[in-house]
Amino acid sequence: MLKFPHDAHTHTAYSDGTGSIADSVAAAEARGLGMLGITDHSHYFEPGTLSRYIREVRYWGEDAELTILAGLEGNITAGGVDVPDFMAEKLDYVIASVHEWLDRPEEYVELVKLALEDDNVDIIGHFGASFPYIGFPSADELEEILHLAEARGKAFEISSRYRVPDIDFIRECIRRGIKLTFASDAHSPGKVGGVSWSERIFKKAGGAREDLLFGEFL
Repeated sequence: MLKFPHDAHTHTAYSDGTGSIADSVAAAEARGLGMLGITDHSHYFEPGTLSRYIREVRYWGEDAELTILAGLEGNITAGGVDVPDFMAEKLDYVIASVHEWLDRPEEYVELVKLALEDDNVDIIGHFGASFPYIGFPSADELEEILHLAEARGKAFEISSRYRVPDIDFIRECIRRGIKLTFASDAHSPGKVGGVSWSERIFKKAGGAREDLLFGEFL
């Protein structure tokens, strides 16, 4: 049983997931979650489909046994995050993640800094997922990221899918008051709420409800 039962990063058939929003909500209810975020990939949407998506999230959230929030996961590119103002203003929150393949950790850090400067971004997704393959940033580069996140009021997700960030980074977020979220990154209803690793490392790092971005719903 989760102590802080929420999942802020899930996908449906609106992007590259399987299953409907209704399926994900039902799975979240079955798992006893207090909050579920539907966060399909931004590049699948146009204005019309975005409006339909948000209406459907709101519809299934009306009678749900938990809080259902409408979000998107944007891509961080050299040109910025691909979630424009007209999208962001309709959403409850925006996750921004690095998805493109990079050669050096310095490139990754620069992209994340772009997202941290973006007013539309609330959460950095799966920070560090590619570090084992491209190398790890220096302590100074990580300090830049943490300082900017603290100054700009951004959060980081703790990803059970990729098992990032590491515990030292999470501890530093907690120390600085940088908020955190749990994330399954589920692409099917059966994976919704699969955040046991997120909670385990969060608790090991000394996290409490007040350190969570969505703690009010738990």
